[in-house]
Amino acid sequence: MKKVIFFVTGLNSGGIENYLLRFLQYKATFFSEIVIYCKGGMEGQLDEDFLIIPNVKILRNEISFFNPFHYIKLKSYLEKQKFDAMCDFTGNFAGLILLCGKKAGINKRIVFYRSSSDRFSKTLFKTKYNNFVKKLTYENATNILSNSRAAFDFFYKKNQHDKRFQVIYNGIDAANFNVGNHNLRQAFNIPENAFVIGHTGRFNPAKNHDVILMVAVRLLSKYPDIYFILCGNGVRNGLENKIKELDIDDKTRLFENRNDIPLFLNTMDIYFFPSITEGQPNALIEAMIMGIPFVASDIPPIKETVEDYPNLYNPLDIEGFTDALESLYLNGVQKDINLQKKAISRFNYKERFDEFYNNFL
Repeated sequence: MKKVIFFVTGLNSGGIENYLLRFLQYKATFFSEIVIYCKGGMEGQLDEDFLIIPNVKILRNEISFFNPFHYIKLKSYLEKQKFDAMCDFTGNFAGLILLCGKKAGINKRIVFYRSSSDRFSKTLFKTKYNNFVKKLTYENATNILSNSRAAFDFFYKKNQHDKRFQVIYNGIDAANFNVGNHNLRQAFNIPENAFVIGHTGRFNPAKNHDVILMVAVRLLSKYPDIYFILCGNGVRNGLENKIKELDIDDKTRLFENRNDIPLFLNTMDIYFFPSITEGQPNALIEAMIMGIPFVASDIPPIKETVEDYPNLYNPLDIEGFTDALESLYLNGVQKDINLQKKAISRFNYKERFDEFYNNFL
């Protein structure tokens, strides 16, 4: 059995963190020892969930982009611990970490891209640094993974013939999303016969909350039985004043991160997901697994995830989103069983997590 170390920025709830958590809940006993190295140095919302998994330890040490002493210290730690494998989930920024792993004698060095584009405001210096660490990543990784073809199209368009490249889609245990007819409408003071449009995702420009609110203003001004519900890290704090300014706070419910996402999703009639950029969106897949009809943006990672599903629009097409949601409201919607079956099959957690695990062998 392998001794392995995973590198993440932190363990607050998010796509990377939930993916790793679900993977280890399924596969932890196949490793002799597991260290999760948090490069941001901070405690996270999911710490306790990880620590109850067998063989898991959490190490928090800040690693900056530029401080050489951080990398000297990391190389020394890796040499002493004698890991069989390492995996960094931070894309191009894994480069210096993987170099340390190579110098420390770790034979299996995996990078897993979880975004399909750069997520920083570009300046000349940042672009040069990004290109530098991307080169190190490519040179020092033994396995280069992504959860979407769109990521490889963006980061490595000219190198996809490389045998180290592999697309591994996200995996989700559908049994965890079987909540029957239970929902949170009573808890949220929403009538059972209301039409609920919802979104799950952290407060971040990539999630496009401004467009969500602009669409909400249009629909809520026309239809008194429509409600919006949104949850995610920073959502309440980030949007509470805004919905009051827009005068939609009586029909909009805001929540921070929740641990009852299946019930939250089951409260919705429609899932609304107008992201500007994504990797492969776990949040959207969860809605699909529950058979919830959705309206989403037409960016490549989402098109890849949903295949031929309709109701995809440019992330800034407020009118298109509004018309699509209004049409679904007027025509009535029900759970989409075919959507549900396809999603459960395509994102089967055992198959997808086994694909990931095989990279450690």
